[in-house]
Amino acid sequence: MKLRQILVPMAAIVIFGLVWEMLVWANGWPDYVMASPSDLPPAYAQYWELFLVMGWQTLWRTVVGLVLAIVFGVLLGMIMGFSKLMRDALYPLLVGFNAIPKATVVPIVALLFVGEHNFNTILIAFMISFFPIAVSVSIGLSTLEPEYRDILRSLGASQTTIFWKIALPKTLPEFFGALKVAVTLAFIGTNLMEIVSPHGRGLGALFDSGKTNSDYPLMFAVLIALALMGILLYYVVVALEKIFAGWAERTPSH
Repeated sequence: MKLRQILVPMAAIVIFGLVWEMLVWANGWPDYVMASPSDLPPAYAQYWELFLVMGWQTLWRTVVGLVLAIVFGVLLGMIMGFSKLMRDALYPLLVGFNAIPKATVVPIVALLFVGEHNFNTILIAFMISFFPIAVSVSIGLSTLEPEYRDILRSLGASQTTIFWKIALPKTLPEFFGALKVAVTLAFIGTNLMEIVSPHGRGLGALFDSGKTNSDYPLMFAVLIALALMGILLYYVVVALEKIFAGWAERTPSH
């Protein structure tokens, strides 16, 4: 089973690469129009040091922004989940905030905190990724059976105890589902700031450099590196999900 879980994604990636290569070959696109997978290894070999340095810059900022989004999203979800009044008050604000394209927020943040490159990048990663976490926790808590709450309250349990003993285990499947989405959103936020704000750090800045110099193999190499980092972080979340919420998995009947 574990071998299949490794081989199937790898096979899908290989097939995707072959289709991409054949598409470029069939259309006769030069590398300054559309780079092919075979164009990427030379780009990695030429700029490997930049990929290591800037890849690490992107990764740690994304992870910090995601961790902050988890903390804030869980707290906000708890507030909305346990209070219908707060849920009715905050949901429209959250939906409206999430509807604003974050690409329009990036220049504002960059102007507000001039020179704070790390803070700006982490802030955008946080702002773009906390919403699904907050909503999933809120829904999980608001749909908690009232009988559980009544029994625990009659035994003198506080809201915090109810959360840790009953609500949190119940919301874990929804939480990890939202966290898988938040991982990709956090990378989007990080790279938006790296591309729009010219501070020369992270893979977004490397992508922008490739665009400026019309180095399409470098640009596509950055995109693939970002995709691989996203996949890596996604599987970290999957591993955590198996540890903390593995009980929620249903084994399909044969």
